[in-house]
Amino acid sequence: MYLLDSDVIIDALNGKRGRNVLLEGLLREGRLLACCAINVTEVYAGVRPHEEERTGEFLDSLGYYPLTREIAREAGLLKRHWSRKGTTLSLADATIAAVALANDLPLITGNAKHYRIPELRLVPLPAQRG
Repeated sequence: MYLLDSDVIIDALNGKRGRNVLLEGLLREGRLLACCAINVTEVYAGVRPHEEERTGEFLDSLGYYPLTREIAREAGLLKRHWSRKGTTLSLADATIAAVALANDLPLITGNAKHYRIPELRLVPLPAQRG
């Protein structure tokens, strides 16, 4: 199982950077893909009304990891820890990282620079055109 970062989901929905091809390949290999509440929030924040049905179907096809009190706490601690080290970590990224860590999931992202957390297993994707 892989947790997807919001940028990967958005790119796949929009047919950009070859993300839909990548995800289809992972599924053919028997890999499972998942999202969490922050992904859903970030995706729907940018969805146009005519895209809602297709977006919902895509998100519903993914596994789902809920946010728990413990994950929320860990996200806050991650944000605080990295802030004290001089690294800005957005609340959304801290929460996605906490979901991945709590569930021992690798995180597929096109924004590896957002996740400089050594214990997080990243699957960084190249910035592809298109």
